[in-house]
Amino acid sequence: MLARIQSQEMSEVLQKAIQQRLLSDEDTSIIFYDLSRLTRKLQHLREVFPPSTLHAVAVKANPLTAILKLMNQQGVGSEAATLPELCLAEHAGFSPNRIVFDSPVRTQQELKYALNLGVHVNLDSFQELHRVAELMEQRQYTSTIGMRMNPQVGFGKIASTSLGAEYSKFGVPLRDNKERLKESFARYRWLTGVHLHIGSQSYEVETLVKGIRRVLDFVQEANEWLTHNKYENRIRIFDIGGGLPVSYKQTETDIPMEAYKTKLEEACPELFNGNFQLITEFGRYVHANIGWVASRVEYVKQESQIDTIKIHVGADLFLRKAYHPQDWHHEVTVMAPDGKIKNGQVSDYTIAGPLCFASDIIATHIPLPQVAEGDYVLIHDAGAYTLSMWSRYNSRQVPKVVGYYQNGDSFEVLKERETIEEIVAFWS
Repeated sequence: MLARIQSQEMSEVLQKAIQQRLLSDEDTSIIFYDLSRLTRKLQHLREVFPPSTLHAVAVKANPLTAILKLMNQQGVGSEAATLPELCLAEHAGFSPNRIVFDSPVRTQQELKYALNLGVHVNLDSFQELHRVAELMEQRQYTSTIGMRMNPQVGFGKIASTSLGAEYSKFGVPLRDNKERLKESFARYRWLTGVHLHIGSQSYEVETLVKGIRRVLDFVQEANEWLTHNKYENRIRIFDIGGGLPVSYKQTETDIPMEAYKTKLEEACPELFNGNFQLITEFGRYVHANIGWVASRVEYVKQESQIDTIKIHVGADLFLRKAYHPQDWHHEVTVMAPDGKIKNGQVSDYTIAGPLCFASDIIATHIPLPQVAEGDYVLIHDAGAYTLSMWSRYNSRQVPKVVGYYQNGDSFEVLKERETIEEIVAFWS
């Protein structure tokens, strides 16, 4: 299991970045990605699963082009949830046979674009299946096609990211549609795959496996029915989605990918007998723990009730933390202006962002050593669903993004800080 990035390592990297003048006066915040750890994580993922598995890492977790290009070089694939994400995967160099296209809402032109490209397409509804059938009547495409299903395993611990309840906006509810699904596989020879994804960070491993087993039971039943009724088609592609939770607290430990794969193999051995093309869509697992943010302390606002640390990122970068603080957590460390960890007697603080609304809060009543203007607040585990969810509210500039190798032995600027001119162009 790959350990999380610890405060001491962040401190060493920040000190080197300061010494190499990677942080200008304008860089009030900076996003760091450990590219060595990302590479090891991708290699490990490929080692755990069978070599034929397509690991289509979710673009929505981190759509930065430089990151996508690195992942392409590591031999994994890409999962796109919109047409622009599909184009990002193209631009990063992913070959069509290593791109998976999922979305609950696509136009006919978007579907046609994907089919012309030849990527794997997972359909979300019978209505979309009908639309693709019309396109297939016009010409023969090379894309493989799957059907997304909701195994209806209930809510996870985070309701807003639970996609496997009785009702979900995603996929076809499995319980009431088995016969209609079997008839669809019989009718359309190009429909050869199944797909499920019940949510990110919401479900325990046992529930993830339970959902996959339910869909696999249907696949076994459907393939037997197709054989018995002398249909030529068979379901041969199984996309298990992603959703493996990661740790955001020092008191928690990550679930090793080996443990997840072992439980999956024990419950669903048929997935590993060579009869299926296996696809995964891990996003948070790959990215979350490889990124962190350093934001300069601009003010420490002292009041009788509690002192408030004012920093330069908040709900713009940590959208879910601000709006659902009970569901999302990020550890915090304070560094001195030279990047060294601050220690000493602690006091309670609130950490507030720069946006103009009350919920723009990173942490409340958090014990920290004495904080002063010019210090840095480091926010841990910020590699997934942070930059990709950047909010345009108040027209804040996207911070500089820096990748590093071997604890800061070398750095690479992945994206420069957004300029005022680029903000004006965006709104023009």
